[in-house]
Amino acid sequence: MFRIITLTSAIALGIALSGPTKAQDITESPSTVGATYVPESAATALEPGQKIENLYTKNVTQPYILQKLTDRVYFFQAGFYGTVFYVGDEGVLLFDALEGQGEAVLAAVAQVTDLPITAILYSHDHADHIADAPRLIAAFPELRILATARTAALMEELGSALPRPTEVIPADRNAFDFEGLTVTVAPFTAETHAHDHAAYVLEGTGVVHVPDVINPDQPPFWSFAGADGYFGYRELVNQIDALDWDYLSGGHGNVGSRADVAFYRQFLDDLEAAVGEALGTVAFGSTVENPAAVNAHTAYLSTWIKAVGEYATDALRPTYGDYYGFDYATPKNAEMVGMYMFSYR
Repeated sequence: MFRIITLTSAIALGIALSGPTKAQDITESPSTVGATYVPESAATALEPGQKIENLYTKNVTQPYILQKLTDRVYFFQAGFYGTVFYVGDEGVLLFDALEGQGEAVLAAVAQVTDLPITAILYSHDHADHIADAPRLIAAFPELRILATARTAALMEELGSALPRPTEVIPADRNAFDFEGLTVTVAPFTAETHAHDHAAYVLEGTGVVHVPDVINPDQPPFWSFAGADGYFGYRELVNQIDALDWDYLSGGHGNVGSRADVAFYRQFLDDLEAAVGEALGTVAFGSTVENPAAVNAHTAYLSTWIKAVGEYATDALRPTYGDYYGFDYATPKNAEMVGMYMFSYR
């Protein structure tokens, strides 16, 4: 029998197989934005621009991380997956049902309120962000599931096995109400990460939830967080920056601020410059030493674009090499930028 290994379960399995991790054995990466780090607290609100200390360590040594953002909004993270929830007067609105983290979400919510989870928002139709909906429904059978018309249509088109939305957010309004809280939907114009991707602004709280574009306090994640390509990625960053918020919930990484957006813009500028230099330096064909041996022209492009990515990564390393995940993410991202710049001239 085949077992489907999901990303979140693979991460958990990897941590389990490697044995218990000791906090003292971990050296945290420096902040990309010179952030002030504070101890995690479910009781004391985070100031805009502050970040949670030792976040990587906490992800591999704690069942979950819970941080108060505002009077009613909390930041949650477990297994490197994050989200937010809003505590109303009668119930809790949860943004996404993170795969493999249903039990941790229930424990975190119970830590700050006795109220039930009465609504879940699906941010987009990627299973790693919504696959634990059945566990939460089992705990609260009457809860509402909200999603945009684009997400509902995509789940239908793809025959999703996950619980379907019980309420569809009208595209002509792009907003919904939860106990007096207005959540505004800001659909993305580019489909770089997902066909139904959007940002969700919790009006009046200063919080925006927008997974899988910006990983705060980190350079862009590997493959720009699973994007189909680089085309349109910068536009997503710009759209996020144009919204009204003080705290960014990026689905991964720390709590975000405007400084994280500025860092991303600068990194993308430098990445494009490094890739441009690589394209002009690494000659096409130079990576195939013996054409007779490869027996396929596929080798010319695949080995060349890999070399372009490695060249650009080395060029960026003096400035960015100490940051979180740089060597694991940047070569692939540089390759994607290389293909973009090679294709669109």
